[in-house]
Amino acid sequence: MILEVKVPPVGESITEVTIASWLKKDGDMVETDEIICELDSDKATFELTAEKAGKLQILSGEGETVAVGAVVAKIDTEAVGAAAAEPPATKPAGEEQAPAPPPVQPVEQPAPAAPPSNGGHKPRVSPVASKILAEAHLSAEAVTGTGPGGKITKDDALRAAGQGKDGSETTAAPVAKEAAPPAAIPPAQPAGSRNERREKLSTLRRTIARRLVAAKNETAMLTTFNEADMSAIMALRKQYKDKFKDRYEVNLGFMSFFTRAVCIALSEFSQVNAFIDGDSLIFHDYCDIGIAVSTDRGLVVPIIRNAESLSLAEIESEVLRLATRARNNQLTIEEMTGGTFTITNGGVFGSLMSTPILNTPQSAILGMHKIMERPVAVNGEIVIRPMMYLAVSYDHRVIDGKESVSFLVRIKELLEDPSRMLLKI
Repeated sequence: MILEVKVPPVGESITEVTIASWLKKDGDMVETDEIICELDSDKATFELTAEKAGKLQILSGEGETVAVGAVVAKIDTEAVGAAAAEPPATKPAGEEQAPAPPPVQPVEQPAPAAPPSNGGHKPRVSPVASKILAEAHLSAEAVTGTGPGGKITKDDALRAAGQGKDGSETTAAPVAKEAAPPAAIPPAQPAGSRNERREKLSTLRRTIARRLVAAKNETAMLTTFNEADMSAIMALRKQYKDKFKDRYEVNLGFMSFFTRAVCIALSEFSQVNAFIDGDSLIFHDYCDIGIAVSTDRGLVVPIIRNAESLSLAEIESEVLRLATRARNNQLTIEEMTGGTFTITNGGVFGSLMSTPILNTPQSAILGMHKIMERPVAVNGEIVIRPMMYLAVSYDHRVIDGKESVSFLVRIKELLEDPSRMLLKI
């Protein structure tokens, strides 16, 4: 029986996948439930297993994009029985093996003529050299070029025509009827490599491109900026980071403070935690916070569910768990689906200021940036403080300017005075 191997449904919004690699070759025997292929979707990597044992016939190659439900291979289940029933070839008892015939001595053949020095390709000839060869009634194929890539230069043509570099005749050359015209100076060849390569976009990269273009074209996106003095949080981390690590076995980072501040601000500005669905506006009484994580495959956004109910230690543990799974390509569809608000941290790469793009259908995203010591005015005096620029990009169809600015100012207040997060004041 021939069993068709189809691409299984891997997510509600996923309609096609890319064949990342075949773990078995065409014609190999496979066992039941053996992993035979890896599939890449726009969100995660999945494994394809054999439902029955048999001989594998591959129909779609690596790198091909196929639709969900498409047949990518076939398994001949009857090949298992045929392979098991075929007895090994044995020699009858008492029968001696016939001696092998003597090896046939190969007849020496005459060596083929050596290919032309130009490798069979039409040589490249400079315009000046081409004219010299034409006047001398010489073929370019008979001349060995010394220029870049075997190009025939003026000097090569003059040598072939029996002339010196200055155009004077040599004893071996026929008398020239006319003096060669002055040669134009050839353009200088660029130094260094000029190689190019073409790579097919991965499924994840194509999805990122499609979603980003949609976010720019389908939303009324604006960005508002502010800055926060990080002195209080940095002092708090310095004071308690060792005890925090000993007790919770996780580092006390900035992400937990930002996540807590965002959750409090979202509870006060519900419009920021909503998004458009057709002709309706969907509000959420919970905070599913997406954390943008950069991986070798591209940017992914795993979700921290109900972040408003988590402690700082629980937030840090969840951030570490999701980031590790993202970089190991182990995230599931459920871990990346949904989300009501996103936080992205360009500061880890040195970004001082940027305008983050919306993670649709969400209506807002917070961008964190590099902490840099700068002179600021405090109580009429110039002091040096660790400052961070904050940016909130928002969909103006859902959020008005007053709400977006007030939302960001609230986050600034909570970050500059972390005790407000405990008291929610």
